[in-house]
Amino acid sequence: MTEPPPPRRPSLPVRAAAGVWHVPAGFGFLLRRPGLWAFAVLPVVLAVVLVVLGLVLAVFVGARVEARFAPAPGSMPVWVELPVSLLLWTATLGSGVFLGLGVAFALASPILDLLSQQVEARARGRAPGSGRGFRWETTQALRGSLYFLAAAPGVFLLGLVPFVGPLLSLAWGGRAVAFQMTDPALARRGLSFADKRRWHRTWRAESLGFGLAGMVGLLVPFANLVIGPALVAGGTLLVLDLEDVDAERPLPTA
Repeated sequence: MTEPPPPRRPSLPVRAAAGVWHVPAGFGFLLRRPGLWAFAVLPVVLAVVLVVLGLVLAVFVGARVEARFAPAPGSMPVWVELPVSLLLWTATLGSGVFLGLGVAFALASPILDLLSQQVEARARGRAPGSGRGFRWETTQALRGSLYFLAAAPGVFLLGLVPFVGPLLSLAWGGRAVAFQMTDPALARRGLSFADKRRWHRTWRAESLGFGLAGMVGLLVPFANLVIGPALVAGGTLLVLDLEDVDAERPLPTA
């Protein structure tokens, strides 16, 4: 007797929406558990300090970028000059915020990893270790943080592309956000950097939906200062939920 085929997976838009949902789910998980708030204090403080520094740096750099790339006054119609200048400043300021948050996440990586462990322990009753040792886990966490930081130049450069630039910049930043915020949970499962990239390709729709929603949150003034811990919680819950989905509806094999 042949086994019935596994249930079909939802459509890509539904899977992407599931990824988006995990951003507010991370907020809700933290708000309902005051015992986790202590793990969020240091990342939030670092985010406040470094985002302000990133904005200050962006203001100085933005003036030079505008002088270098914006059309000279009077050389083009105002309806062209104004959008170009606005695009340049938006890309520069957004990159400054992204860079500041990237440095904050890198410095707070150990405590964000502890937060992820606590989220998993409360959601599943236990948080397994990778079994590969502290040195391996530290190296993988550092590589994940550097991946996020390395995305900052791409966010800036893509933002300069006319018309489609902001969308491309958002997509690139969203990929980095999803990678960074799921990194602690995936590292505890013994996944190397290459394995994590394959995981995100396998769950591309969910990963992109989560990353894009997180990227939008990172660019919202004031909200971006407190969203980091919530994204780590949401990324951990996303990994746990996709494990359950994979157990119920295995991915088709070649």
